[in-house]
Amino acid sequence: MSLYTMADLHLSTFDQTNKSMEVFGKSWADYMIRIENNWRRLITDEDTVVIPGDVSWALSLEEAESDLKFLDSLPGKKILGKGNHDFWWSTMRKHEIFFEKNEIRTISFLFNNAHETEDFIIAGTRGWYNDEDAANAPDNTDFEKLTNRENLRLRASLEAAKKLQEQSPDKEIIVFMHFPPFWNGKSSDGLIRVLKEYSITRLYFGHIHGNYTVEPHFVYEGINMHIISADYLKFIPKKVLPQQE
Repeated sequence: MSLYTMADLHLSTFDQTNKSMEVFGKSWADYMIRIENNWRRLITDEDTVVIPGDVSWALSLEEAESDLKFLDSLPGKKILGKGNHDFWWSTMRKHEIFFEKNEIRTISFLFNNAHETEDFIIAGTRGWYNDEDAANAPDNTDFEKLTNRENLRLRASLEAAKKLQEQSPDKEIIVFMHFPPFWNGKSSDGLIRVLKEYSITRLYFGHIHGNYTVEPHFVYEGINMHIISADYLKFIPKKVLPQQE
C-alpha cells in the first residue's frame, strides 16, 4: 500500500491529438511504452499514484477517453491534478458521468479536496507561473486573478486535508502541484504563505522539463520541494516515503 507520484505523462493515445512528446528530443523516445513498463514493474493494485498535471494532450473529455482508459488499465489507484496543458479537464460532475459511462473505476481527482492513503494525506492544486515573463506563459493573462484563484483552491484543499488529519493525526499532509511555487529565484508568494500557514514541509511538483542536472529537491522557506516531471524521473514513478525513512 505505497504512494507513488509522477507528473507530466503527456499521454497521446488518441490518434487525432498527434502530440507525442518524442519531438522534444531523445529523452522522450518511446516514453509511453517506458511509462507503462515501469509502472507495471513497480506498482500494485493496492498502491496509489498521484499525477499532478499535464496528464493528456487531449482537447476534450471525449478525446481523453483512450488516455484515461489507458491509465485505468494500469495497476493501482490514480489521483489526477490539473496542469496547464490539460484542456480536456471539465467539471467534476461531468467527469463523474463520463467515468460511470465508460466504466473508469480507478481514477479520482485532486481539486478543492484532499485524499487519505495508508500513510499520508494528499492535498494540492495546479498553481500558476511564478514569473510573468516565464517562457510559455500565455499572453494577456490576468496573473493576479489566476494566482488568487489558485491560492483559494490550495486553501480549500488544505482545509479538507486538516479535517482528515483530525481523524488520523499521525499522517503527514503532503502537497502536490503542477507548477513549482518557487523556481529559478522566483516565488509565488501567496501560495508560499498558504503552505506555511498550514505547516506544510513537503511538496512535489512537475512542469519543469529538460533540466536533468538540477538537484532532485531543494528547501525554500522550510518546505522541501521535489521535482517529479516524468522525463526528469526517466519515466519511473517516484515512491513517497515517510519522513523518518
